[in-house]
Amino acid sequence: MRRAGWIAGAAAAALVAAGAITYAVADGSGSGSGSVARTPAAGSADAGFARDMAVHHQQAVEMSYIVRDRTKDVEVRRLAYDIAQTQANQRGMLLGWLDLWDLPKVSADAPMTWMGMGDMASGEDGSLMPGMATNAEMKRLGTLNGKQAEVFYLQLMTDHHKGGIHMAEGCVAKCTVGVEKRLAQGMVDAQRSEITMMADMLKARGAKPRD
Repeated sequence: MRRAGWIAGAAAAALVAAGAITYAVADGSGSGSGSVARTPAAGSADAGFARDMAVHHQQAVEMSYIVRDRTKDVEVRRLAYDIAQTQANQRGMLLGWLDLWDLPKVSADAPMTWMGMGDMASGEDGSLMPGMATNAEMKRLGTLNGKQAEVFYLQLMTDHHKGGIHMAEGCVAKCTVGVEKRLAQGMVDAQRSEITMMADMLKARGAKPRD
């Protein structure tokens, strides 16, 4: 009950934060430049991170809803719900900023170009960015049940979080909009904590993260 209450509280807090952050960006107060409003360019790290992380988050949401239908384990279902709600809310913020900045949600540039890594993401079988599952892996997750589904989900999500952390750290270093940098740092902190949690959950199931 305590965990469920925390999730509900966190979701509510995220929605409040979304409104506050959007307002801060809209009036320029979140840019770290005083009262001077500044709109990022389409090729900026701010815009690139918003576009790429929105795509990265979408897969995590999809993965989490898949596993909720493949297991009855309360612990895994709660984790999946928490990740889905958190990343859906964050995705909404990222896309909202792009709308606010009047910037496109897609780019002709390869993913990760804003990090100077546009030549690294192969996009092979749907894995567009570091940590993302392939189409084959997503399909396989949808065929598993029970403990097998739990283990595979935890392994996939661990990889997903590692890739997400790498991207978020890139935004912390390169983005210039203050609220976006703070959101990125929050992603780093939360996903590191969840990686530790998932390692424990895998161990309890006689498994471990993938190399």
